[in-house]
Amino acid sequence: ATRTKAADVERADSGIGQMPARKWRNRASETLSSLQAWEAHRPCTDCGERDLPVETDVQNCNQRRADLCEKCRKRRTERKESVLEFVNTEASYGEDLRIIKEEFYLPMQAAGLLSQEQLQGVFSNIQELIDLNENFLEILQEEIDQAFDQGDDDLMTVCIGEIFLEFVNMLPAFQTYCLQQSSSVNMLNALEKEKELLRIFLNVSQNDNTALRRMNLRSFLMAPLQRVTKYPLLLSRIIKATTEYHPDHGSLREAKSRIESHLEHINMKTKQEGNTWTLRSFRQDSKKKREVINIEMRETALKTVGWLREETRFVMEGSLQLAQPPDGQWVKKGSKTLKFQNMQVLLLVNMKRVSESSLESAEPGPVKDAVLVLIRDKNNGKFHLLREPLRLSNCIVSTDPDCDDTFELIEIRREAFVFRDSDRARTHHWFRQIRRYSRELGSWKKRRNALPNIMISTPHTRP
Repeated sequence: ATRTKAADVERADSGIGQMPARKWRNRASETLSSLQAWEAHRPCTDCGERDLPVETDVQNCNQRRADLCEKCRKRRTERKESVLEFVNTEASYGEDLRIIKEEFYLPMQAAGLLSQEQLQGVFSNIQELIDLNENFLEILQEEIDQAFDQGDDDLMTVCIGEIFLEFVNMLPAFQTYCLQQSSSVNMLNALEKEKELLRIFLNVSQNDNTALRRMNLRSFLMAPLQRVTKYPLLLSRIIKATTEYHPDHGSLREAKSRIESHLEHINMKTKQEGNTWTLRSFRQDSKKKREVINIEMRETALKTVGWLREETRFVMEGSLQLAQPPDGQWVKKGSKTLKFQNMQVLLLVNMKRVSESSLESAEPGPVKDAVLVLIRDKNNGKFHLLREPLRLSNCIVSTDPDCDDTFELIEIRREAFVFRDSDRARTHHWFRQIRRYSRELGSWKKRRNALPNIMISTPHTRP
């Protein structure tokens, strides 16, 4: 018998003849050519353009960089440099703060050159700024290290804007320091003329202490002012190098707007106090002007309630229309019979801090207290409270289906208020937020679904 060739057996088993096999090889070759052609004109992963140069793995071993056009490569490089500049300058600023404390404050305190009151007058809230800088820098450095560990050499996963917004409470600390800067310098000048030992100490430190880089105390005391005015410039550089599709783009713009608004607010405060110096001014548009007004209202509210800033959350704020019904028949008569007046309203919540590493934790702690602050429109350059804050632990919030454009807040055994917004959806949002915190507080919160008495019927409350 004739022995069958192995190739014939394989061809018979596979069922593919010579012609189909040739066609398959041609088709595979065409597909490979198409893939190579697409690879040569593949879109940029950042901008979607197809002007990439043809590069092989040998020419560029970093595939992620090979997927970028030349413009986006330069942009990523600029963004990385801007991010590192932000972090490195924050570290340098922290080193200057450390020098102020360790080379000036502590030696002067130990030698008894100045009293505690005089030290407080000269150095202001420098310790608060040191603590904020350490926490802020720690989070920034962790983000940088994590990005490098994950192979993100371009630092595209580092979101400076989000981190900055988490530490937005450091801006009032800068404000406190800046507003006291003029009086601090004047006190230092007066004490240096008065105390010879202090003058000798400052001269010797400047000339002989290599850590000071031959800079005097006044130069170091300017570091917080220089740092806070540099934030907008640093954020602008990162924004310019960040594509609008990046998840941090919106946060970067909001962070820049927030810091510029605070700088405008500091300048306004310095003028009110009669100081001649101002921080770097910025073009003020309507949005920044509204933010400055919000900053003023928040300060007024914080002074009124007396809470710690780091434990306070501003849940909602804005303009609402308020009326006080003379009797309980406003639901039957309708809200048209009520006389409303415009009022600035802030919903503040006092919460315990969950994490020491971040001033505004993503997961807030338990609610200790919640208030509603009512502020009249600005008059003579100042805000005025309508009354003492409404503590939600003593209030009932309800609404009625027949008047769904308003909601009522009843302070137990005292007054009743009717609120509404020009936008009905926003009125409902205010209602839900206020009711949420009023239900979490109060000694009666477990009784009858947080209703104060049996006369208030459940169907009249919004589900």
